[in-house]
Amino acid sequence: MSNDEYEKALLAKLPEYREKLLSLRERILADVVMVGEIPSPTFEEEKVVQFICNRFTEEGLDQISIDEVTNATGLLPGTEGKHNILVAAHTDRIWQNGIDHTVTVTSESLIGPGIADNALGVTALTTLPTLLKVLGVELKSNLILLGASRSMGRGDLEGLRFFTENAKLPFGAAVCVEGIQLGRLSYSSLGMNRCEIQVITPEKHDWESWSLTGAITALTQIVQRILAIETPQVPKTSIILGSINSGTSFNLPPTQATLRFEVRSEEPGMVTRIREQIEEILEQNIAENGIHATMEILARRRPGSIGFSHPYVRSAREILKALDIKPQVAPSTSELSVLLDKDIPSLTLGLTEGDNKHKLDEAIRIKPMFSGLAQLIATLQCIDNQFEDE
Repeated sequence: MSNDEYEKALLAKLPEYREKLLSLRERILADVVMVGEIPSPTFEEEKVVQFICNRFTEEGLDQISIDEVTNATGLLPGTEGKHNILVAAHTDRIWQNGIDHTVTVTSESLIGPGIADNALGVTALTTLPTLLKVLGVELKSNLILLGASRSMGRGDLEGLRFFTENAKLPFGAAVCVEGIQLGRLSYSSLGMNRCEIQVITPEKHDWESWSLTGAITALTQIVQRILAIETPQVPKTSIILGSINSGTSFNLPPTQATLRFEVRSEEPGMVTRIREQIEEILEQNIAENGIHATMEILARRRPGSIGFSHPYVRSAREILKALDIKPQVAPSTSELSVLLDKDIPSLTLGLTEGDNKHKLDEAIRIKPMFSGLAQLIATLQCIDNQFEDE
């Protein structure tokens, strides 16, 4: 059977896949809730990683392990085992231990901090062996299931970087799994610098000094100059100001202020050029205003892509079309960038619809989840089949 014939037959099965997966609704929702209620801030993922390994043991996976940077790994053997496909989901979430991680379940949705990013993605790992079994799907290739730690913020994708540099089994393709949005199809990564500027102004009251009004004023002038930097529309480039923190009262000028931001671009070298302009702005403000200011680069990415016409991308688009889901093509700055940097053909997929990402009432809808899981399994089948054509 040719690859085209194989995919045509597979696409015809997708409605059946979705219906069969509905029979696992309680198991899937139970895992999403349990994962969601385990606090898992970056660098403190031990409990959720242990949960993943316990599930891998129950599923009878091989080579279950937790490595030096708290990645959880398990191997689902294929019928032939000539090739290996990595399926990865990051295990950390933005929320610290002190907040309430209770997940609210309604007939249509699950609501809780981190439920979309990325409790559902982790659940795809813990349930995937059962989902394949219920659908009667046997892949020729081995599946390496990876709960990747230390991805977000200052983690800077450390877990996946460590795994790719130390993996005992080579893998020829990878799929990264995110909870939302269903239809997400990422096959490229942006160049990116994630930075933090800290401004410190003198405490001494000095009417001749511009900085006497405090760190907020000093940081505001820096922000105004950053916003004046010209960014091209093509290739797509942007400066994203993520957060500003400073001050404790109405009438006391603060002496410290922090700005967190990202510079992103599709063009190699563009991020560096803009970052250097921002460094120049800092130097100008230090010289003119007598403040102390520093900039720390917390994370870096390089742009990369497998291209819109890559066979994996084409198959993923056809699968979404067969499920009546509109593809949302967007570049990534997360796990995908590490894999593309290693020249590993890879995709990132979303599993369901959701709202309020990174808010305490983050929500995912239940019904679309089964289309998302059917999409994931069909994509893995296409990759598995295409290995034979390479």
